[in-house]
Amino acid sequence: MNFLWPQFLWLQLALPLLVLLYAWLLHRRKKLALRYASLSIVKQALGKGPGLRRHIPPLLWLLALAAMLLAAARPLAVVTLPSQQETIILAIDVSGSMRATDVQPNRLVAAQNAAKAFLAELPRAVKVGVVSFAGTASLVQAPTTNREDLVSAIDRFQLQRGTAIGNGIVVSLATLFPDAGIDLGQLTYGGGQRLRGIAIDQPANDPKPFTPVAPGSYSSAAIILLTDGQRTTGVDSLEAAKMAADRGVRVYTVGIGTVDGETIGFEGWSMRVRLDEETLKAIAKQTQADYFYAGSAADLKKVYETLGSRLTVEKKETEISALLAMAAALLSVLAAGLSLWWFGRIA
Repeated sequence: MNFLWPQFLWLQLALPLLVLLYAWLLHRRKKLALRYASLSIVKQALGKGPGLRRHIPPLLWLLALAAMLLAAARPLAVVTLPSQQETIILAIDVSGSMRATDVQPNRLVAAQNAAKAFLAELPRAVKVGVVSFAGTASLVQAPTTNREDLVSAIDRFQLQRGTAIGNGIVVSLATLFPDAGIDLGQLTYGGGQRLRGIAIDQPANDPKPFTPVAPGSYSSAAIILLTDGQRTTGVDSLEAAKMAADRGVRVYTVGIGTVDGETIGFEGWSMRVRLDEETLKAIAKQTQADYFYAGSAADLKKVYETLGSRLTVEKKETEISALLAMAAALLSVLAAGLSLWWFGRIA
């Protein structure tokens, strides 16, 4: 546990002194009572044997004081709180290799089913957008809280050739930051920008310089990217990941399919596919997110369940002074109530 004002912890040293003072007062009271000549008077002075009950209210007062002194030091603790995520972009690979049936019934249907189950578990206040990518990328559903529209968009996926992972990230960023001037066409075909010293994600006619932020610092949105292959065209995946990192957006990557490489054939033609785990891990690491591998439909569903819980709650270092102050108040009220109930006074 950390403290914002640790110097106030020294005040805790007063607690043992108060315990000693309480013990001294009890001893002094006993000595004064023994001065009476009559034993009956002594018993009357000491009370009718309250026993341990007489010590409970002072003990509660002491605990209340300890809580108040601890609150004065402004302690910080890691607690689980509702996430501030407002928008999540699902970027899903719709390349031809998603027809493969190594993940039952096939990769695409498994991805669709897992994505829809993910939507069902999300809080209704969270907006979700859907991006599909193959040889290029497109926004198939703008961010919305309407789950029916999102399910319909996921069901409309059409398989295409090529795998442009970077394009999927760029279109997702353009959706999250519509006023940032992120142009996929310019990034894909305007490579001369880098030769002129202009940032890859900064329009050539934009006079305002772009100021990067810390990776993972943008808490209002996140991207979940699912793919079963490796980039074959489009914007470089790691350059796109840097764009996301510079804007603080986390890109959680999900790999599905064959890691070692496999030749998949269907409808009279075949293709060699291999999951590029190294790049997916690099994308997640660069954006302060995580990579997940799903080798089956059940694994994929668990991945989305994990992502759902991770994106709707978060562990955060938070000041808990108010909780300690409330505990101190409750202990004080309890001590006063017990003292009045048992002894007819606040002692």
